[in-house]
Amino acid sequence: MRLTFASYNIHKAVGLDRKRDPHRILTILNEVDADVVALQEADRRFGRRESVLPRDLLDDLGDYRAVPLNLRPDSIGWHGNALLVKRHVAVAEAAIVPLPVLEPRGAIRADLLVEGQRIRVVGMHLDLSGLRRRHQLRAILAHVARCDGHCPTVLMGDCNEWGLSRRGGALAEFHAPWRVLAPGRSFPSRRPVALLDRIVISPDWDVAATGVHHSALAAVGSDHLPVFAQLALPKK
Repeated sequence: MRLTFASYNIHKAVGLDRKRDPHRILTILNEVDADVVALQEADRRFGRRESVLPRDLLDDLGDYRAVPLNLRPDSIGWHGNALLVKRHVAVAEAAIVPLPVLEPRGAIRADLLVEGQRIRVVGMHLDLSGLRRRHQLRAILAHVARCDGHCPTVLMGDCNEWGLSRRGGALAEFHAPWRVLAPGRSFPSRRPVALLDRIVISPDWDVAATGVHHSALAAVGSDHLPVFAQLALPKK
């Protein structure tokens, strides 16, 4: 089984042209063509926290559906974090991952079923403070450890970690056998210099490819570029 996972901070669907354009975001997601996508900044920050990707737009124009959390009627996520899956991916369960926060950050977790195989995915957007990021990653790892049953796991999102090292800074919280993937420079989108967006995998996976999605639309659609990893589960 080979699946593509992607992470994308969509900046509330506001591009570098200062236009809020959810259609453009969906077009970029279709360019990436991942099976599972973790979005950050997918909801408005204040008020009813409604999604910047309307549900009817997802239903009508997208190949994706949002993993339901059922926390706010107008939101598709939690503190801006959302998980989208292709239609062939079933959702077994989903939950928020409580994080210690000073600013509105969050993480969500879903257990998915693909061809009878259970897969665990966490989408996350970490704090600007390095110390707080460490505390948040510890909370995420503790949450995953408490989940029922071991299964192949992918953690991904905007880690706000500027260092070039795969395990530097707060990412040092990921001890072996976790593997930290740095798909490439994804921020800022026009001339990316920082590896803010990371994908972390359990040892169950083989890595077929990683990368940053570059296109004319992605260069202006958000201040981040999407990152992706093509992962395979070896036959047992």
